[in-house]
Amino acid sequence: MKNKKEIFASIIVIGNEILSGRTQDTNTSTLSIWLNSLGIKVQEVRTIPDLENIIIETVNELRKKYNYVFTTGGIGPTHDDITASTISKAFNLKYGPHKEAMALLEKYYKPGEFNEGRQKMAWMPENADLILNPTSGAPGFNVENVFCLPGVPSILKSMLGGIAHKLVGGEPIISQTINLRTVESEISKSLSNVQENNKDVDIGSYPFFRAGRLGVAIVLRSAEQNKIDKCNLEIIKFVKEKNIEIVEKD
Repeated sequence: MKNKKEIFASIIVIGNEILSGRTQDTNTSTLSIWLNSLGIKVQEVRTIPDLENIIIETVNELRKKYNYVFTTGGIGPTHDDITASTISKAFNLKYGPHKEAMALLEKYYKPGEFNEGRQKMAWMPENADLILNPTSGAPGFNVENVFCLPGVPSILKSMLGGIAHKLVGGEPIISQTINLRTVESEISKSLSNVQENNKDVDIGSYPFFRAGRLGVAIVLRSAEQNKIDKCNLEIIKFVKEKNIEIVEKD
C-alpha cells in the first residue's frame, strides 16, 4: 500500500551501567532493525541514568512527540530498578502489585522461590498491559504508547514478538548497502548530487577499516524498492566513472 502515514518511535536506554561503559548497549540496534521491519522509523535515542526526575521528564517529552516510545532497562528486582514506579508517576497512575503479573510469576517460580525481591518485578502501573517474557518469566509492560522492556539483550529480543500486534506501522523500511574501496572525501560531492536527486531516500556514508584497508559503506533506506533501485544506479554510475572498486554489494 502506498502513501501510508509515517510512523515514528524513540528509544530511551535507562541505566547507569550503560553511561559508565560497563555494559554495552546492543538493544538500540535490535529494536531499530525490528521496528524498521514493521514500518516504524526510529527518530531519536536517548541514554539516561537511573534518576526518577530525568526518566519522568524524558518519557513525558517523547511520548507526546512520537507515535511510540520504547524504554530498555530498570525493570528487574534490584533497588536501582525504578522504571516501573517512575512510569507510574509519569502517567499519574497508582503503582503496586499487578494482579496478572503476580499470578504469572507465582506459577513461574517453585514454591518458596517467589520472594520479596522477585515480587517487585510484578509491581507496575495500575492497569498496565503486560508484555509476556518467554525467557525468564518476568513481564514487561506498556501504558498507552510507552513500552517498557528489560535491559538484558537476549530477554528483550525474545519479547518483541509479543508486542508486534500492538503496533501499527507504515511501509516497512528497505535497506541496501554498497561497500566501496575509497574515502568519503572522494565521493562526497557525487553522493550529495545523488541525494539531491533522490530526496525520498535516506543516504548515509560510513567509513570502515577492513583487512588493513579503508573503505566507505553507502547505506540506502526507503520504503520503496524502486526508489532505492534508481538511487543505486546513479551511485554505480559515478563509482564506475571514478574507477572505484566495489568491495561487496547487498
